[in-house]
Amino acid sequence: MTIRSDRWIRKMADEKGMIEPFEPGQIKFVDGRRIVSYGTSSYGYDVRCSREFKIFTNVNSAIVDPKAFDAASFVDFVGDVCTIPPNSFALARTVEYFRIPRTVLTICLGKSTYARCGIIVNVTPLEPEWEGHVTLEFSNTTTLPARIYAGEGVAQMIFLEADEACETSYKDREGKYQGQTGVTLPRL
Repeated sequence: MTIRSDRWIRKMADEKGMIEPFEPGQIKFVDGRRIVSYGTSSYGYDVRCSREFKIFTNVNSAIVDPKAFDAASFVDFVGDVCTIPPNSFALARTVEYFRIPRTVLTICLGKSTYARCGIIVNVTPLEPEWEGHVTLEFSNTTTLPARIYAGEGVAQMIFLEADEACETSYKDREGKYQGQTGVTLPRL
């Protein structure tokens, strides 16, 4: 496996539509104000969070069960700033739509700005030939409310390219999250 650089990321975005919309550089300011950066970095791509959120709630006394997930476990919210309650969790999605090449595995890591505030970003690997908006999982590990800012960087994608193509890709096995758009809840 080879970690791919900014030049490779730009090339794949341009030639293969790997990331749309795509920002070839790092954006740190919008309308003269400093933001959490997004766009192409040295060896990755910093993704943005959309304005769509699903915030965990226990109002309906639901049980979190991945085999029988109850959408009543969440409250839908659309806005520029999402406040996650203490010791709680929210789902969102990337602004960017991804098309992962067959020889690539993509790993997502949280940005240090959020990690230093006790906000953990979790995303499972983007497998070869997976495509869609990435569902982002935010855990607020603090005892205080925490904010996530839409339209700004929240996590970094790292692209690992294999020496040979996999035998069976996510697309080949018709993965259940293929082509997802919007914030996607668990599926069985």
